[in-house]
Amino acid sequence: MHESLLLSLALLLAVTLFVMLGQRLRISTPIFLVISGLVLSLIPGIPQISVDPELIFLLFLPPLLYEAAWYMPWKELWRWRRIILVMAFGLVLFTATAVAYVSSMLIPGFTLALGFLLGGIISPPDAVAAESVLQSVSAPKRVMSLLRGESLINDASSLVVFRFALAAVLSGTFTFHKAAVGFVSVTLLGVGVGLAVAGIFYLIHRFLPTTTRISILLTFIAPYMMYLGAEEVGGSGVMAVVSGGLFLSYHNNEILNHTARLQGSGMWATIVFALNGLVFILIGLELPVIIRALGEYSPAEAVYYALVITGLLIVVRMVVALGASAFTHYIGRYITVAERNPGWRGPIVLGWAGMRGVVSLASALSIPLTLSDGSPFPHRNLILFITFVVILITLVVQGLTLPMVIRMVGYKEADGSLSDKEQEVAVRTRLLTAVLNHLDAKYAGETSELLNNLRTKITNELRLVQSPTLADLHAQQLQHAAILSDISQVKRQELRRLRDEEDFDDEVLRKAEARIDLTEEVNDHPIRD
Repeated sequence: MHESLLLSLALLLAVTLFVMLGQRLRISTPIFLVISGLVLSLIPGIPQISVDPELIFLLFLPPLLYEAAWYMPWKELWRWRRIILVMAFGLVLFTATAVAYVSSMLIPGFTLALGFLLGGIISPPDAVAAESVLQSVSAPKRVMSLLRGESLINDASSLVVFRFALAAVLSGTFTFHKAAVGFVSVTLLGVGVGLAVAGIFYLIHRFLPTTTRISILLTFIAPYMMYLGAEEVGGSGVMAVVSGGLFLSYHNNEILNHTARLQGSGMWATIVFALNGLVFILIGLELPVIIRALGEYSPAEAVYYALVITGLLIVVRMVVALGASAFTHYIGRYITVAERNPGWRGPIVLGWAGMRGVVSLASALSIPLTLSDGSPFPHRNLILFITFVVILITLVVQGLTLPMVIRMVGYKEADGSLSDKEQEVAVRTRLLTAVLNHLDAKYAGETSELLNNLRTKITNELRLVQSPTLADLHAQQLQHAAILSDISQVKRQELRRLRDEEDFDDEVLRKAEARIDLTEEVNDHPIRD
């Protein structure tokens, strides 16, 4: 127990140090952590770590998926719903089929059922990996929305393919219509359970006397209840967490107050940071275990098979992305689509951004060691190695080159779309104007000094926001932020003096410090360039 705890703490410390180093070197965090894990695994004396797939599925996956679903923009998800569904279901099935036939022809003794098993493992881009990599590159919003939506949903389709392929290998029989019906039922059942559990938590938040701490704790419990509930009845735990997370996210203004949202955001950011870091460094640390288990295959053979299949994944994704663009252009003549002419630049970026991650690794590790008759599971070690190489190449190589691909194709946001800073100016203008109109309508006859000061403050802020140019506004904000920061430091120095005086309680001083912290937090987020 003590050794496990010490190892866990050491891994968390290593993650923290590597993240800081990666930020200093300006390398995407998940990519740098995987590479760091690889380097650590090659150091003599480093304990070899074998990842339990159940640990990843049950401990890591629910909160990571829930957090990704919580921050998925509803408007974008609905706007791009058709292409997201095509990529999340159609592409996964097409990729799994291509991998099944190519691997069965390429690898001696590899059956079609084993090919579908491998295809189900490596076909889906990973929500966690995609989100982590995209945060560190200047990817266009459309690509980010599509990839986030796709990678949230495709885990369900790939895991269903994996489940039925595994059953076929274990039993020796495969019935297509049963697999198709099972695919639909498992997905729908997962969605149903996720929405039902989310509904229960919604009622708890709305109608029971929860406090801020209880509300935050409930948001942490919810994804585990969704996942376990769906898996218990034979549904997709992944779809349960995604659908339930989307539902509660949509109603977050009704179930959480401002304090719960602020404190919960900090808690979730820390938890997701730790879990993400552990997942990616564990992927790198798995290398010695996987290579040692290759057994009858030489490293050269295994690398050859892995590179061919990785290349196949990249090509298939590119072809489907470009094909979907052409189909959208054609079908746009007859139905309303989000974008009439997607072109070729966006699909190339989307096709190149298919990073694999933790779900693929956990699925591969969950393959049983033996068949039902006690004989070794065929080609298990090779499947593990291919999965690892696919994750390594798609995450590291494609992740590192994604910014270059975006620059080479010259992909930009659609003409007429507002930049972030323009949207922030518009939002602040609308909010301040609405407040002034409300004050004029409801408190027109009141002339108290506080109310007049409030009107003056809002009017001045509105005038600042509506500066002639955004550059002028940004320059003024920087100057204003510097002054506010200086004022905050003066307040903190005075607080330190007050702590030495016996007239003031620590609790009162902590509340004063919290108000300074909140002011500085707002001050640290001006309208960006």
